[in-house]
Amino acid sequence: MVSLAFIDKISPFIPSIKGPKNPLSLREKMYWTGAIILLYFVLYNTYAVGVNQQSVSQPALQLISIIFAAKIGSLITVGIGPIVLSSIVLQLLSGSGILNIDMNDMQQKSRFQAVQKLAAIAIAVIEAVVYVATGFVPISSPSAFLFVAAQLAVGAVIIVYLDEMMTKYGISSGINIFIASGVSYAIVGGTAGVIIPEVISAIQAGGAAAISNAIMAFGPLIFAMLIFVVSIYFFEMKVELPLAFEQLRGVGGRLPIPFLYVSVLPVILATSLIESMTFWFRFLAGVHGSLANLAKFIAFYQSTGTSLQLSGGIAYLISPSFPLPYSASYGGIGSYSTYFTYLATHTTQLFLPWGGMVLVPEWIHVIIYTVVLMLLCVVFGKFWIEMTGQSPKNLADQIGSMGWQIPGFRRDPRIVENVLNRYIPTVTVLGSLFVGLLAAVATLTGAIGTGIGILLTVGIIYMLYQQLLQENLYDTYPVLQKLVK
Repeated sequence: MVSLAFIDKISPFIPSIKGPKNPLSLREKMYWTGAIILLYFVLYNTYAVGVNQQSVSQPALQLISIIFAAKIGSLITVGIGPIVLSSIVLQLLSGSGILNIDMNDMQQKSRFQAVQKLAAIAIAVIEAVVYVATGFVPISSPSAFLFVAAQLAVGAVIIVYLDEMMTKYGISSGINIFIASGVSYAIVGGTAGVIIPEVISAIQAGGAAAISNAIMAFGPLIFAMLIFVVSIYFFEMKVELPLAFEQLRGVGGRLPIPFLYVSVLPVILATSLIESMTFWFRFLAGVHGSLANLAKFIAFYQSTGTSLQLSGGIAYLISPSFPLPYSASYGGIGSYSTYFTYLATHTTQLFLPWGGMVLVPEWIHVIIYTVVLMLLCVVFGKFWIEMTGQSPKNLADQIGSMGWQIPGFRRDPRIVENVLNRYIPTVTVLGSLFVGLLAAVATLTGAIGTGIGILLTVGIIYMLYQQLLQENLYDTYPVLQKLVK
């Protein structure tokens, strides 16, 4: 095991935001939250000096931008990526037992938070340099490299501290609020900048199909709303197991096992992996010699001006590289009828090392992408519950340690584990498959905000709603806050 005691000598030099001296009311937290969101949007809409804005392809980068609450080319190009990555790595190290840490011990918890902040800052600087060095963020001239990288690094570090400020002064966490704000902004901006102009254009064109074309122009917003409603419904689905307190007769409760037991984490991790693969495999475009054929089979890139575009290979078949259904001026293909015709008739180049180039129908790409995404979601879902202490065994131990038991069964963790094994593995697989399928459908239908963005926002809003109810209850009955501490 590794101890975090080494951070004690470093933490005094890491800038930190002090929390409020007195507990804040719900109204004060709302004011702080609004101010932090406003500052986030200022950074969101401010491009770094030296970035070639005309070369930034926002439609192609929309998915990764939403996942990391970022905007490519702006001061928050890196977004919340460093915070998420540092948190995931440390949580996995802690869950696997490599890190010796007790989160109930305030000193060890403080050490953990200091290491996480230091790691997030280091990752922010590294990612800022990598983004510019690889051309992910196009710059106006080579001489602007260091200046642009420095601006992106500073913006990323500001996001780290805005997240800390939100945690101490606002509601929820900065990560959640920034993602929900970014998705909401994308939906409003997409509606105002894409859908409404398309509707106006369809009506002005006139003809017998004017009304139907105008209705079809609302397709991305309609699909986004459908994904939103379906997500809310399934977030509410759960199995409830009765619990009884052994030492007090008549005192009981319920253990909810939601259908989305691991929330939307599987689809976030699966999509991040797929997106990262298309980014990592860029180096294969420069492979020559005896390995050139194998490189083309894995990922086939074509040069489009100053950038490389993934247009074939296994990496393409598992990627969400589909055109948007709406206007070509926004990176789309024109209309839903043209889009579905494209999926039915278009072919993709797949280079076979042993047989040369073959053509693969685009509808096969649709099936492969959907199936791979769903399977990856299942893998990450099962992996996540094991590594974060949400497995039936860990949950049974927690129930036993708190003095609870399932009525009708002996108070034995092994018995409780067997009961939980009837539900948790099943809902983990089914929930992971569901979020994977829902995200794929949203991607294929061009829903504004993307499927992952909508799923994330629904989860965040649902959690925020529960938290606001609790905060309002504490404001109404302050004594309750003392009782639960």
